[in-house]
Amino acid sequence: MPQRIDFYFDFGSPTAYLAWTRLPGMARDNDAELVYHPVLLGGIFQATGNASPMTNAAKAAYMTRDLERFAHRYRVPLAFNPHFPINTLTLMRMATGVQHQQRERFPELMAALFSGMWVESRDLGDGSVLRQTLERHRFDPDALLAIAADETVKTRLKEATAAAVERGLFGLPAIFVNDEMFWGQDRLDFVQEALEAGR
Repeated sequence: MPQRIDFYFDFGSPTAYLAWTRLPGMARDNDAELVYHPVLLGGIFQATGNASPMTNAAKAAYMTRDLERFAHRYRVPLAFNPHFPINTLTLMRMATGVQHQQRERFPELMAALFSGMWVESRDLGDGSVLRQTLERHRFDPDALLAIAADETVKTRLKEATAAAVERGLFGLPAIFVNDEMFWGQDRLDFVQEALEAGR
């Protein structure tokens, strides 16, 4: 039975973006199943009393430089988004709906939104920019906006976020190997070790 990696993410997190660039390859190399969990980071913060490190100026400056170091190490592009923070509620609803209704296109949506946010520095909180971004990746913006407005999808995202908090999450990205949690993309070495130990 293959091992399982649970990846909890929000497109508004640059560290989730960096983790996303690495996890599919790690899953493939370790014959593990990678399961994506779209959740709302703001909801997790609200439920746990946590806050973004970007709310502290000194910490934000350090973290921005640290993210650059990791992007260089991973050999992936990263551009800090000048529009940050961006309200990702619609984006996460889209991801939740597409994951369940158009599963075959879910990886494409992940790539479109993570790249739009953290490579192209697009203001995905702006409706016209979001539409343009979706169209560039051959998505129908009206169809995805309808999915995001669906009450079932809204409820599913709320429940997924609440379940994440119940599981012990306080921030993103959170990665589980089987039942052990690793918080932050800077813990991917431990994720790899856990996968190797479970073989």
